[in-house]
Amino acid sequence: MVSYDAYESITVDVDGGVATVEFHRPEKLNALSTEVMLDLQRAFSEIQLNRDVDAVVIEGEGEDAFSAGADIAQYAGPSEEHDPRQIDRQEMFFDIYKQPLELHAPVIAKIDGYAVGGGLILAMFCDMRYATAESTFGVPVANIGQIPAGGSTYRAIQLMGEAKAKEVVFTAGFVGADAAYDAGLVNEVAADADALDETVTGVIEAIQDTGREAVKQSKDALNYAAEADSLEAAREYEAEVWWEQFDTDERRRLVDEFVEDDGA
Repeated sequence: MVSYDAYESITVDVDGGVATVEFHRPEKLNALSTEVMLDLQRAFSEIQLNRDVDAVVIEGEGEDAFSAGADIAQYAGPSEEHDPRQIDRQEMFFDIYKQPLELHAPVIAKIDGYAVGGGLILAMFCDMRYATAESTFGVPVANIGQIPAGGSTYRAIQLMGEAKAKEVVFTAGFVGADAAYDAGLVNEVAADADALDETVTGVIEAIQDTGREAVKQSKDALNYAAEADSLEAAREYEAEVWWEQFDTDERRRLVDEFVEDDGA
């Protein structure tokens, strides 16, 4: 196991090709302060340099929260006191939120408890989200006179559709895990924390039982397709990535193994 050190609020461990990023502020419901976000920025930058990582799991310490969002106290006071720091801070947060989505390997949000505000935004920028049945989701920023930020309006519509995203934001309400699953926000709901461990472990094993480079190339092509302005543009990029992967030792090896097994 490899541990990346010198973080204040998170730990990052890499074992067997899986990087685990864990928040360690359970007394604050793993809230995303500026310091936490800077730790995340460095963590994902380090993981990006490690091409041996096949998958990443983000989780929160304790049974109460994945992350309950931002430290609200950091938004207090008149706007003059936040200009330009808050504008610059939001730009930086957006760049950090995007890191899981843009990472070379699949990123899984492992949610047990609250995934609210900034915590939900971070989870939405992961590739997949798995949650316990007791988990709760929401972006209740209208309750403090703000609107969703960090690119979350775009990402929420991508995942949930316009109508559901508007309902969640306009009402500043919370939805349970089953409702989040029905809305397309969560991939699967597990009965409890133990079942969640089994579910996430099973997903990672499935990822590592495939062509690992093929998974990473597929993520690249899927990300491009999700934002392409036409089928033709998505297809053109997909074809480029397809040929890159076709021209790999991994593809040749796995095809040969498949043909040999099929002929046995």
